[in-house]
Amino acid sequence: MGRWRPPRKPGSPYITPAGYQALEAELESLWVRRREVVKALSAAAAEGDRSENAEYIYRKKELAGIDRRIRYLQKRLPNLKVVRHAVAPEQVYFGARVTLSLDADDSTVIYRIVGEDEADPGAGDINIDSPLAKGLMKKSVGDELEIEIRGERTIAFIETIEYDIEG
Repeated sequence: MGRWRPPRKPGSPYITPAGYQALEAELESLWVRRREVVKALSAAAAEGDRSENAEYIYRKKELAGIDRRIRYLQKRLPNLKVVRHAVAPEQVYFGARVTLSLDADDSTVIYRIVGEDEADPGAGDINIDSPLAKGLMKKSVGDELEIEIRGERTIAFIETIEYDIEG
């Protein structure tokens, strides 16, 4: 019996121009990689008994993963909305790089608000649909807000707001 999961709620369709280009480049490289895997799969299939052929089994799984990602990107890319400019550069909106001063330990953290497809929390790129990003929206420099970082609630102040996209 398989594990059924309810369908995931679709995220916001926004993306930066650099993120869109990265996804297009990934799709292009996947097609190239797919051709290589199909050749290797054919060679492995020609070796004989497929039931005990580890190379054949591995290549089939690899091909399935590549096809899955290609299908996702082909469905996702046409629905994305590339955000090229800031709505109000003096406030936090999509694409903003926000520097926060944490009251608890006098440290600073930098977050950039991006779309679901380019979010990387380890690098400070947070999803626009995340609770932190929603809490930052429409705030200005000097505003105080209560946020949760690493499981602890703390007071933070917005020090700077910058945009990489044309403002």
